[in-house]
Amino acid sequence: MMKNLHVAVGIIRNDKKEIFLTQRASTSHMANKWEFPGGKIESGETALDGLTRELMEETGITVVDAQAVGTASHTYQEVSVTLYFYLVEKWQGEPWGKEGQPQRWVSQVDLKADEFPPANIEMVNRLVLGDL
Repeated sequence: MMKNLHVAVGIIRNDKKEIFLTQRASTSHMANKWEFPGGKIESGETALDGLTRELMEETGITVVDAQAVGTASHTYQEVSVTLYFYLVEKWQGEPWGKEGQPQRWVSQVDLKADEFPPANIEMVNRLVLGDL
């Protein structure tokens, strides 16, 4: 049976409408793609709990407010994923690539869907169009 991962994803957006992105490791699935930070929701966690924990682990920020903005499911060759997207506009600390991963701030309108894993494309397009 194919593994199904549930992943909490944070769209960290600052006052200048820039989005914080991190780059996937060259050794990981979807290597070198840019992504919204986040990670696997552990057993017993809500999506929001997972988001809060993952953003602290990956970017060093404490989520103050996160708004659920949609989900997406995608099946890759070896795994199926369900992403739970949250718009994070209030946090404490300054996000950075805490696990050594490359990072950057990108203007929301300049996001490029082909730089992201396929499961993110619809959300990237919503951001570029200003739907969020």
